[in-house]
Amino acid sequence: MTTNNIPVVKLGIIAVSRDCFPIKLSTQRRENIVKAYKGEIYDCPTTVENELDMLKAVDDVKANGCNALVVFLGNFGPETPETEIAQKFDGPVMFVAAAEGDGDMVNGRGDAFCGMLNCSYNLGMRHLKGYIPSYPVGTADDIARMIADFVPVARTVIGLKGLKIITFGPRPQDFFACNAPIKGLYELGVEVEENSELDLLVAYRQHKDDKRIPTVCEDMMKEMGEGRYYKELLPRMAQFELTLLDWAEQHKGSRQYVAFADKCWPAFPKEFGFEPCYVNSRLVSRGIPVACEVDIYGALSEYIGLCASGDTVTLLDINNSTPKYIYDEDIVKKYGDKYRLSDTFMGFHCGNTPSCKMCSNRAIKFQLIQNRLLENGCTPDFTRGTLEGDIAASEITFYRLQCDSEGELRAYIAQGEVLDVPTRSFGGIGIFAIPEMGRFYRHVLIEKHYPHHGAVAFAHVGKTLFEVFRYLGIKDVQYNRPQNLPYPTENPFE
Repeated sequence: MTTNNIPVVKLGIIAVSRDCFPIKLSTQRRENIVKAYKGEIYDCPTTVENELDMLKAVDDVKANGCNALVVFLGNFGPETPETEIAQKFDGPVMFVAAAEGDGDMVNGRGDAFCGMLNCSYNLGMRHLKGYIPSYPVGTADDIARMIADFVPVARTVIGLKGLKIITFGPRPQDFFACNAPIKGLYELGVEVEENSELDLLVAYRQHKDDKRIPTVCEDMMKEMGEGRYYKELLPRMAQFELTLLDWAEQHKGSRQYVAFADKCWPAFPKEFGFEPCYVNSRLVSRGIPVACEVDIYGALSEYIGLCASGDTVTLLDINNSTPKYIYDEDIVKKYGDKYRLSDTFMGFHCGNTPSCKMCSNRAIKFQLIQNRLLENGCTPDFTRGTLEGDIAASEITFYRLQCDSEGELRAYIAQGEVLDVPTRSFGGIGIFAIPEMGRFYRHVLIEKHYPHHGAVAFAHVGKTLFEVFRYLGIKDVQYNRPQNLPYPTENPFE
């Protein structure tokens, strides 16, 4: 995925030192971390002992373009200045502390293990956010690994602060689950711009005969391969792609990053002359999510996954159970007793999954359900434009951040895989397997009133997502619990 729609993290590291401890403990240990870390990191030369040092150090890292910080307690650390760094610096800050082991346990003991407690306490007293790893004390090599884990968390947090979600139209009738209070977006610092479908149609018509259309058509043909597209449909879809890309650039305003949540039926295909699914898939493949059915929190979740994984994502219906005959004939033969039938389900959408994440049977086709509804099941015309085929086998993380009916933000995360098993069905679809999915479906997705859309990252990024949601202050973060850990609503006598 090549995109300029997610931030580039520019790290800095500031060491802090309590003035009754040798400053060289923090300074030298900081240098050891910089050497151990394999990525790029700005080494701030000011070791902070007091508030004036703090101001100098923060000004320095800002001047050097840092947008995320590591605050390193090389010894006990000064509680006020070290936490004020998070207050003065406009970006995510990680706090970590030095483990002992330099050899001298008299003059070389730093007591940072103790200092980390007071650092956390002071962050809480000041209502400041700080990213603290699961075990935040370590050697230079340990902390270098913690920094590597912090980068995707920082990238996501920075991205959300600069994100605008652009919507077109209200959610379709009977799809209330795709809409939710936008209050939660503002709490996260995300901007939203809501538009009419007519605004989009007007902009689309203004792109008629755009000189860039032939080039986009050529790229579409190259991406899909001969015999896998409708040639006469490509100019319309290219026109729409250019419309969205231009709208994004012209409507960013003060924000750096964008995502879309568009109404895609029932009026869209008839008025525009095609289904938008394939175009949506192309935009997300370059890092611009376009969520179906005006699913604002679906678009938000997709964007979070882009930042967390550094790769393209998709949005799918948690759609249908896996038939037992497919389970018996294909899944058991290939995967044995690794999964029960209730651990599996089919994730489906009309065709918004990027082509690079699909099997070789992918092709631009027509939307069967819309064809029944809008064209009476006749030869498809304007219901063409979906990207259909089986989703390729892969590790996945199924997740969503949602604002509920009470205006509270909540999230779920579940790791699993797409199985290498033919679906024998239509749409952009795959057979997913998540351990204990049946219980998770009942006691999280249903119990917590989540909608049918879930975001999918094509990697195991649950660890990063969990840390992101914690940093954002999401109190209710659910996951697929193992069998020996019941859900609060699970019947103990089942």
